[in-house]
Amino acid sequence: MKIGNLELGTMPLFLAPMEDVTYKSFRYMCKSFGADVMYTEFISSEALIRDVVKTRRKMTIFDFDRPVAIQIYGSNIDSMVGAAKVAEEAQPDFIDINFGCPMKKIAGKGAGAGLLRDIPKMVRMAEQVVKAVNLPVTAKTRLGWDYDDMPIVEVAERLQDVGIQALAIHGRTRSQLYTGEADWSLIARVKQNPKMVIPIIGNGDINGPERAKSFLEQSGVDALMIGRGAIGRPWIFREVRHYLETGELLLPPMVPEVVANVREQLFQSINWKDEPRRAILEMRRHFARYFPNLKEFRELRIQLLQATEVDEVIRLLGVIGDKYATERVDYTNIGLK
Repeated sequence: MKIGNLELGTMPLFLAPMEDVTYKSFRYMCKSFGADVMYTEFISSEALIRDVVKTRRKMTIFDFDRPVAIQIYGSNIDSMVGAAKVAEEAQPDFIDINFGCPMKKIAGKGAGAGLLRDIPKMVRMAEQVVKAVNLPVTAKTRLGWDYDDMPIVEVAERLQDVGIQALAIHGRTRSQLYTGEADWSLIARVKQNPKMVIPIIGNGDINGPERAKSFLEQSGVDALMIGRGAIGRPWIFREVRHYLETGELLLPPMVPEVVANVREQLFQSINWKDEPRRAILEMRRHFARYFPNLKEFRELRIQLLQATEVDEVIRLLGVIGDKYATERVDYTNIGLK
């Protein structure tokens, strides 16, 4: 698979861009377990052109990230063009446009998935961003606004026509948010459309190797993108790759291995933020997902989620590692929350 002249190999695995999730430390963990392509957290075009320091920092790219994209979102075409030029200066491998975020604070203001209600504007925005930069430009979107409005086949063709060089599709509508099930049959229709020549990346509900393979066989997409399924399970990329190549399921990691990786992610976050308390707060959604289905774990989970000091987090992780030293994590019946 290629994006522009960027060669990504056969069936690359993408880590989906997620706000307050795909910051440096989490990207580092996913990359270490075999994620092929990274994205920054999605970035507001308005904040970027106004040179907001916090927003600029989200664009920081590290050597381990590559290949990596900076994803931008917004409702104003001129602002998106300006943001794309700023993003290009950070030297990502490509720039991605967010046409898929369903959250009210974004879609409700005509950005992200909100542009699915104004497809001509979406297409004009994509065209102008493509013309403004020298890097490849890709996009991520959804099937449509709701069940009565799912124009993804048309949208894909029109985005391709104006120069979008790869398209990631989340198999839900905006109205679904993250409820119900992803519809990979419509992703398959886009991929099987004879007019489509750009790579199609499938996204939605990949929470393990078997489901990844099933969706791949159903749709025939060029790549798979994993988002929420990687939170608390960055080794899902290793598991999926092994299963696709061998047909064998890897054993889930032992709890002490998970503890070691949580420590590594925490220290990476502290080193990057240089704010231990802030790093711990950002880690909480990961703490909540890292140790599924352990017996008599509720009290330890609560303590871990309430800890505010690094020493306390490390102590609790040590307790978890010792208490469950002979157990493996259990992903049975784990959904995507």
